Amino acid sequence: MDNEINLNLEKIAKDCNLFATADSDVVIQNIENLKEIYIPDDLIKIYNYMLTVAKNPDVIIHLIRCIDKYRNPASLEFLVDILLFKNGINLSEEEKEKYIHARILCTKAIANLKNTDAVSSLLYCMNNKNEHYRVRLACADALGRIGDKFAVAPLIDVVKDDDEKSVYLRESAVSALGLLGDYRAIDPLVSILEAKQGFMDKFSFLKERVIEALNKIGFNDNERVFKALKNSLMDESAQVRIDAIEGLMNSENPQAYEIIKNVMVEDKDEEVKKNALIALYNLSDRQILDEVINSSQYSDALKMAAVEILDEYESENENEEQ
Repeated sequence: MDNEINLNLEKIAKDCNLFATADSDVVIQNIENLKEIYIPDDLIKIYNYMLTVAKNPDVIIHLIRCIDKYRNPASLEFLVDILLFKNGINLSEEEKEKYIHARILCTKAIANLKNTDAVSSLLYCMNNKNEHYRVRLACADALGRIGDKFAVAPLIDVVKDDDEKSVYLRESAVSALGLLGDYRAIDPLVSILEAKQGFMDKFSFLKERVIEALNKIGFNDNERVFKALKNSLMDESAQVRIDAIEGLMNSENPQAYEIIKNVMVEDKDEEVKKNALIALYNLSDRQILDEVINSSQYSDALKMAAVEILDEYESENENEEQ
């Protein structure tokens, strides 16, 4: 970037009151007005420059949103600098929360660029246990969305770290592994489902994310995964049981049908039973619906669900025939 361009950019910033103590709403409106004057390529240069000199968190947040709309690779280094807090802004206590939000928006904008050059910076922030937990969560999510396999091993380390205080970070890491779809993640993910300690019972969301990730990765004939899903049908959380049903349905294991059918008979939660019915319907077509409707061993609520599915099934067939 030569001196002449620097001078032009500095003048534009001054004209927008970026260096003054003007109200942030005024500065933001001035920045918005630039869209009527400059072409997109010039706007990107202006936004990138402003991001290096802006001090007001509200203005920084607005600039990040502007940059994210264009998703130009030239913005990556400027977004990473905000993420890594390289601008050295002296913040008041009340401004810190807004700047955290700005850094979170940076991770989303970085993920939208799909550029693997940012992976090391995202990993640095995610692995920094002194970092704000929301920034760490956002970095884990961004790593999954970027899709770089280099992030798989560090994400697995987070998942396996029993000393990690933030269960929410472990959830984000699990979800990211699901997006990455790497088979290396299967064993550490299954280990979470197999854990017996009470800690896991208190955080059913983590187990839900694990099952969702396993479904995304795919586990074919992995007997360990199948057994863990089967055992998850006894979990205290109804949602974990529902997710396990979906996993078993997708497993293509010949035992899956009878195991899910047993859930439909014995589970105490009607929503779980309904999901079991839907899974069985997907595995066997309308045969199971007729059985539920005509058998006395099923509840009225489940019979009604079967009728609703059957009506939908028949409507679809009529539309196909027309």
